[in-house]
Amino acid sequence: MPDHQAVIRQLYEEGFNQGRLESLDPLCAPDFLASPGDKDLASFVQGVAALRVGFPDVRFEIEDCFGEGDRVAVRWRFDATHAGPFQGHAATGRRVTQTANVIYQFKDGKIWRAWIQVDRLGLLQQLSP
Repeated sequence: MPDHQAVIRQLYEEGFNQGRLESLDPLCAPDFLASPGDKDLASFVQGVAALRVGFPDVRFEIEDCFGEGDRVAVRWRFDATHAGPFQGHAATGRRVTQTANVIYQFKDGKIWRAWIQVDRLGLLQQLSP
């Protein structure tokens, strides 16, 4: 049985923290689907790329990671500097923090689904003047 938690940790370290977008393809299923809107792997990769443009020094810290069967739950926090455009907001130079809880589901050893509850309002408030 594959170590799903190790795959999730690799997703965060290589994909998000290092910005190695090419590492997402072998970790995620082509029909990856995430809430609230990634409809496929390409959309997910675009979202990670946009995050790294807005927050090039982003650093995700996994605070909890546990699972059973084909599911892994993660609670994370990121800290970053808003140094580029992000979701219609010009760079502010502010340090920001965001938190979230995510449940991942695997199919055939790859990340297939993700349900995320993220504090978007908290992040947007930190970006507002």
